[in-house]
Amino acid sequence: MNATYIPLQQPFTRELPSRGRVGMFVLIAAEAAIFTIFVVAYIFYIGKSLTGPTPQDVLTAPIFYSICLLSSSVTIHLAVQALRLGNVSVFSRWWFATITLGAIFLYGTATEWHRLIYRERLTISSNLFGTTYYSLVGLHGFHVVVGLLCLTLVLAFALTGRVKHEHAYRVDVLSLYWHFVDVVWVVVFTVVYIVGR
Repeated sequence: MNATYIPLQQPFTRELPSRGRVGMFVLIAAEAAIFTIFVVAYIFYIGKSLTGPTPQDVLTAPIFYSICLLSSSVTIHLAVQALRLGNVSVFSRWWFATITLGAIFLYGTATEWHRLIYRERLTISSNLFGTTYYSLVGLHGFHVVVGLLCLTLVLAFALTGRVKHEHAYRVDVLSLYWHFVDVVWVVVFTVVYIVGR
């Protein structure tokens, strides 16, 4: 009796994603869930304030500052690409540009809040709009601050010669957080300055 032998094929192997990237995606998923709660609360309470001021009375869309923040996704991408190519000086310039654009956006948020609080008399306790507005925009602002602190730390390492080509992967993982902050702003901007008005 002849036995036919079929050679075993090599098992299919697939490279697993790194722990850093998985960790960042888990963090982003958790943060997205928190933002979803705040966005839903904002939408739910639109128009339910019994007293003023209302969004249409006091809000103006921060177009310039939004463009700055969204442009920072381009600059951080260019920074990561430069580091992958081993060009640390170009990386540092694009990374600094990202920090600058993020700081300009944060300045815009601060000036808007100053105007709303001192000129328009809208505080977190004024009405439901004030509560949900400051909670949602403040949550995003907090994430921008955290991102800027992390980016500034990386820039400090780069300027002292501690960031090299082999760190491109880690820098890329951090850039995912910054892209997330930008995407969230698109949602917040749409809900607060377009739908909510």
